[in-house]
Amino acid sequence: MVVERDVLLYDGRTLRTYDNGNTDASGGLNLVWHHGSPQTGALIEPLLSAAGERGIRLVSYGRPGYGGSTPLPGRNVASAASDVAQLADALGIDRFAVMGASGGGPHALACAAVLPGRVTGVACLAGIAPHTEEFDWFGGMASDEALRAALEGRAARARHAESEEFDPTSFTSADWAALSGAWGSLGADAERAGAAGPGGLIDDDVAFAAPWGFDLEEVAAPVLLVQGGQDRVVPPAHADWQHRHLRQSELWLRPEDGHISVLDAIPAAMDWLKAAAR
Repeated sequence: MVVERDVLLYDGRTLRTYDNGNTDASGGLNLVWHHGSPQTGALIEPLLSAAGERGIRLVSYGRPGYGGSTPLPGRNVASAASDVAQLADALGIDRFAVMGASGGGPHALACAAVLPGRVTGVACLAGIAPHTEEFDWFGGMASDEALRAALEGRAARARHAESEEFDPTSFTSADWAALSGAWGSLGADAERAGAAGPGGLIDDDVAFAAPWGFDLEEVAAPVLLVQGGQDRVVPPAHADWQHRHLRQSELWLRPEDGHISVLDAIPAAMDWLKAAAR
């Protein structure tokens, strides 16, 4: 049974949190999930099943502006670490692994950089890289208008949101098959997040395009990067660049996967995180 609660943060904000209730963590791992953009932060069925089969305590939260968590315009990627530290304290969790998909990947890395004594390992699936001129950051994206607007600041990104529409070519046939099958709950959750307004997504995009508040070289924990070779949302060059700039990382390239179908690697990534925590 998933326990939902609001955690009061030091600055007066609240964070909507979710916990699969496996408080004994018999699998030897506490895992904090960082959701994509946009999502509510709720724990969806494929995640719960994979964690349950492995005896993992799985917790998640809505980033500011998502799923009932208080908005925080102007937040950077690194700010997620303080929120997660307070969430873990409230749940009585000392050390934990982090996993993030798509927009959750940078925030998972932030926790490892800022909380080195607490994070045992990181798994990022289809995670965007920091904005840089070292490679074509936009290259291979089916739709890059939102992130280009984000480079100009929050006001420009908010203006873009007024007429923004999802480009269906961003997803491959494998992605659409995943959304009509095992990952249907993810699509439904994204629709709920979108219906609540664009604030969280705007703040995510602005944070991705701006300095993150930490360097990848500060991440001391082992990192697993999982990347679809056909990803049209976050192209493979992002994972390759991160792999070359992290202290210790492993890259799993799945040549036939897109942005959603790559999530089928989550059970194996959980096993990797369990091994890294030993």
